[in-house]
Amino acid sequence: MKALHFIPRPPEQKAGAQKWAALAAVFLALGLGALVLKAAGASPPAVYKVFFVDPFSSAYTLAEIANKTVTLSLIALALAAGFRANIWNIGAEGQFTAGAIAASFVAVWLLEESGRWAVFAVLAGGVCGGMAWAAAPAFLRAKVGVNEILTSLMLVYVSLLLLSYVVHGPLKDPEGFNFPQSPLFGESSLVPSLLEEYPLYATILVLPPALLASHYFVSRSWAGFQMRVIGLAPRAGDYAGFSRARPVWISFLLTGAFAGFVGAAEVAGTAGQLTPVISPGYGFTAIIVAFLGRLHPLGIVAAGMLMAMIQIGGENGQIDLALPVSVSGVFQGLILFSLLAADFLVHYQIRRRGD
Repeated sequence: MKALHFIPRPPEQKAGAQKWAALAAVFLALGLGALVLKAAGASPPAVYKVFFVDPFSSAYTLAEIANKTVTLSLIALALAAGFRANIWNIGAEGQFTAGAIAASFVAVWLLEESGRWAVFAVLAGGVCGGMAWAAAPAFLRAKVGVNEILTSLMLVYVSLLLLSYVVHGPLKDPEGFNFPQSPLFGESSLVPSLLEEYPLYATILVLPPALLASHYFVSRSWAGFQMRVIGLAPRAGDYAGFSRARPVWISFLLTGAFAGFVGAAEVAGTAGQLTPVISPGYGFTAIIVAFLGRLHPLGIVAAGMLMAMIQIGGENGQIDLALPVSVSGVFQGLILFSLLAADFLVHYQIRRRGD
């Protein structure tokens, strides 16, 4: 009787296969998605047209893709720095929500303010809120040794409960006909659009310098070098005297700052107020974006654009094809599992051997 054995690939084979793993995963996910759609009674060509062709048919949807790409890419860039050091922040969704809540308090406080500086105060409030929320799991990991996956993930649900409390309580609009929402933010607190006709928000200007800073941090900075060494060879980092706590703090605070920033931009741009639902899962999707982009800045932007298209396509599919709301999540899950399978095959060969 022969059994399957998994044999590690030689390093030279891994290097060549690694380049194509993400692309292969996307095509595998599309193939599996077609089978799922066919089994559900939908037409795969029609669905893929809605997902990957129709979003480019209007300037409005292009602007929406750009906005979502910025949101996903900024969070994923920060997450990637931590992932390289084997620091697993799964709570970016909570840090996004905390940033949105903090920014909303600032915006409501500045409701009568007419100065253009108010929007910078709102965004700064979001950054501080996200960093404060990320500091808790960072402290528990760095000082107590508590697993950061559990603490950061649990804080996501705490942040959602806090959001519900805030929109039903302290920030509830007294003139909002009892709806759970904050007052509309003042004009000076809103993120401006670069186009008059379409909502292309000015936060897109942050992405190019963030890409350059991310590349410099990972490949040129001393802190980035320490994080890479600790991620690849922890004992070598200990021998060199590198701190294990420092990368934890850098990773979490950086992710909290970026997630809080885009959370603030979401409520001060797209929504214009705080509501009970502010995110379609940006923080969780950004984890897929980081790995699909191979933790590389340009790859992350490309993966962020793909995920943005899937989210926009899912929304259009509900309208045009009566698809269920979960269809975007199905495709994101298929991409994630396909990527895991592709990475496994990058590192191992499957062989049959006799017992």
